[in-house]
Amino acid sequence: MNHKKIKNTFLDILYPRHCPVCHHIPENRGQKICGGCKERLKPVNGPRCYKCSKPLHDPGQEYCENCRSRSHLFEQGIGIFPYSTLLQESLYRLKYGKRQEYGTFYGELAAFYARKQIEKWQIQRIIPIPLHRKRMEKRGYNQAELIAEAFGKQTGLSVEKKLLQRRKNTKPQKDLDPIQRRANMRGAFITKSDLQGENILLIDDIYTTGTTIDEAAGALKKAGAGGVYFLVIAIGADG
Repeated sequence: MNHKKIKNTFLDILYPRHCPVCHHIPENRGQKICGGCKERLKPVNGPRCYKCSKPLHDPGQEYCENCRSRSHLFEQGIGIFPYSTLLQESLYRLKYGKRQEYGTFYGELAAFYARKQIEKWQIQRIIPIPLHRKRMEKRGYNQAELIAEAFGKQTGLSVEKKLLQRRKNTKPQKDLDPIQRRANMRGAFITKSDLQGENILLIDDIYTTGTTIDEAAGALKKAGAGGVYFLVIAIGADG
């Protein structure tokens, strides 16, 4: 056993990994998820919105209600798992419960499920949705960065954590209606880089109405980005 493996084993004993689904320590040390919980964590399947990839009830539909009623600044997106009570608790613990290993777990899993789509989009850079400085100081880390870093390692794509900045300390989107969400996020992001037509992949944890992704995409396109796409771990259902 090399030095790195010894160090990792020692750290695993001191700070054992928790299963991101049930939050207990897996019986087999080194596992990232319990065997039973692995069966509960199922990716989105069936018909999806062509634009944002929300699960659709009607196989004959092309777009979800949100994408039919408004235009978006991103090209396309993909959500890996349907947003459910299971994911709600898991991602809450990732954000606020200091379970940073969940971000690595979801980033690696997203790379497994989305690799072909990312290759199709010809992505050149990954940008995690940034937190405002004050929120970053309070939380200590950005969950989108954790997901993006793990995703980047699996796909070989570079992750740019400082290219896009959040200049507004916005209110939590979950507490607002659609109109308030758009007003809340307006002008929230800025970048001074020249992206010279590059295709960008934005990464975040949850997609609901797309307002945050749209604002980030708008800022990147003003800086010269070509296509802006997104990947999220959990995505809400249509309607």
